[in-house]
Amino acid sequence: MAKWTPKHEAPEPLEGPVVATITGGTILWFVLFLAQVPFYGWFDDRDLTWWVWTCLAGAGLGLIGIWYVRKRDAAIKRHQAAREAEQAAGHGAGA
Repeated sequence: MAKWTPKHEAPEPLEGPVVATITGGTILWFVLFLAQVPFYGWFDDRDLTWWVWTCLAGAGLGLIGIWYVRKRDAAIKRHQAAREAEQAAGHGAGA
């Protein structure tokens, strides 16, 4: 088992425009769904309707993702604000 034990610490996760990324992906899934709807008969003739429904599922799950990352982003900002307030109060009390 020691063979698979990591020898170094994992890097910090990259933070970027998470809300914008998830929103863009959700819009993309929905646009793909709308683009395929007029061709539903073609997909149905070839038993490929799962392509259409996969795009709709991606858009639906993306809406859940948008809700989740917005709540996460707000919680991170609240935590940072509370930490800064604690540090400011600590410096004010010590002086």
